[in-house]
Amino acid sequence: MRLDRAVDAYLRHISIERGLSDHTVAAYRRDLSGYAAWLGEQRIDDVSDITPALVASFAGERASAQPPAAASSLARLQSSVRGLHRFLAREGLATSDPTGRLKPPKAPQRLPKALTITQVEQLLDASGPAPADAQPGDVIGLRDRALLELLYATGARVSEIVQLDVDDLAHGDVLRVRGKGSKERIVPVGSYARAAVDAYATRARPALSVKGRATPRLFLGARGAPLSRQSAWLVIQAAAERAQLTAHVSPHTLRHSFATHLLQGGADVRVVQELLGHASVATTQIYTHVSVDALRDVYATSHPRAR
Repeated sequence: MRLDRAVDAYLRHISIERGLSDHTVAAYRRDLSGYAAWLGEQRIDDVSDITPALVASFAGERASAQPPAAASSLARLQSSVRGLHRFLAREGLATSDPTGRLKPPKAPQRLPKALTITQVEQLLDASGPAPADAQPGDVIGLRDRALLELLYATGARVSEIVQLDVDDLAHGDVLRVRGKGSKERIVPVGSYARAAVDAYATRARPALSVKGRATPRLFLGARGAPLSRQSAWLVIQAAAERAQLTAHVSPHTLRHSFATHLLQGGADVRVVQELLGHASVATTQIYTHVSVDALRDVYATSHPRAR
């Protein structure tokens, strides 16, 4: 089978059958385009001619490239290549999988950056008025406050929040979130976030919706179109600047803070895993290291014989 056709078949598989996001499919497409170009330089254009030695050579060249690529980028690249060949072997489009012995690079463990509870409160207050303090013209302020309150209250990814429909909030104090691979999960919503979202939905969203085409999306932009991930990022950045937070703040910062504060409050790691939508508890356990570091700091500064 020609390599270009094999790549196209695999991309259709992960997009349609596995339901991966457009962003993820685009990343796989970039990785496999580079892989196919490299194989073309080796005069390989058929999957039957790809050997384990060729795959190892490709991985070695990418790992030793200058400037060096991040370990996470190399790991994703190898995942793309491995996924392609496993798919071809499973579907009978290739006789074997040449990536069977390919070892992914060991990515350094990076502890997520979380804000303190006080910093989160400062960020939320700077995002927009509380429902009780909002004036009739505070349309964007009510939207931004609801957006940030919901991100912190649920720990959802920003892509999950901007894809919410109005009906997703029709379940009282819980929220239906559609995560990676179109998997759904139910996440509780606290009273502060619920009040902020209710105020936005009843007092601000109607004013935005009349400016654009009818859409079920909950969060709308200034012109009535669904709010994008990029626009949500700008909302958070603007709030962080108004709050005069020196730490880097991104949509994922609120997700990290959500998980860290839950664990610091005594939540079970498997409950946090379920709330975050992690497939493996190992992914969630990185947050336990943050909590342990905080415990060490308190111990070191509080115990008379800690030093």
